[in-house]
Amino acid sequence: MALNVPVFFTRLGSSIVFAAIMLGGLLWNEWAFLGLVCLINFLCLRDYFRLMQRINPDTYCPKGLRAAVQVSSLLIIVPNLFFHHLFDSSYPQWPMLLWAVLPLIPATLLLVSVLSKKSFLPAMLQAAGGLLYITLPMLLLLSMRMQDMLLPIMLILMIWSNDTMAYLVGSFIGKTPFSPISPKKTWEGTVGGALLTVGAACAVGYYTQTFSMATWIALALCATIAGTFGDLLESKLKRMADVKDSGTLMPGHGGALDRFDSLLIAAPFAFVYLNYFMR
Repeated sequence: MALNVPVFFTRLGSSIVFAAIMLGGLLWNEWAFLGLVCLINFLCLRDYFRLMQRINPDTYCPKGLRAAVQVSSLLIIVPNLFFHHLFDSSYPQWPMLLWAVLPLIPATLLLVSVLSKKSFLPAMLQAAGGLLYITLPMLLLLSMRMQDMLLPIMLILMIWSNDTMAYLVGSFIGKTPFSPISPKKTWEGTVGGALLTVGAACAVGYYTQTFSMATWIALALCATIAGTFGDLLESKLKRMADVKDSGTLMPGHGGALDRFDSLLIAAPFAFVYLNYFMR
């Protein structure tokens, strides 16, 4: 797969603007991070429902259901930061408020759907899928930010590193297709990106004392392995919808779901490791 120079520089320009917005939200303060998470959640849900509409064009979606999902997702995410400050250090690592809010979500969606007086089960399943696929990982990412500012930054930087290295390695030496779901991915690029990302994580772990070497490597594996499967999952959805990109938000990168597909799957794995296996 030869390197397409115009496409590369288009992607590079979009990435610079994207990185500036992302780093502002990641580095400024926790409220900016909350705003960033809510923005990502909103844009990804919007792209998700567009794909679902193309995949199942005959599915009836009650008026107001998508808005109900967006509002419900904010009810899941936003209060957790306030409760974190309210309970201070006693706030649990697992976002416990999720369990208090969760019963309200299906009730709200069910009410909106039932009032439509039409078949609502497929639309309900799509709505629930959006909350699990997008909103839950965003909540876990916010919880990681409450634990330590560096954790979500580390994970996101490793995902970026893996994506960039896999693209470059695959462009120069990639020959063996990785999966029919994503024909442009190659084994050479995938393995090369993973090895370079894990190597960079080892180097950072060796020269810094912020986290253990094991933590750096574990997060790199979450970014490379789980992140790759996240990319494949979204690619499968796009193939089912018969579209190239989930949206047109970023030139050369597509929509928000295209950009955060890896993070949506990597974040839950990283959260589980950090809270149950990290020593």
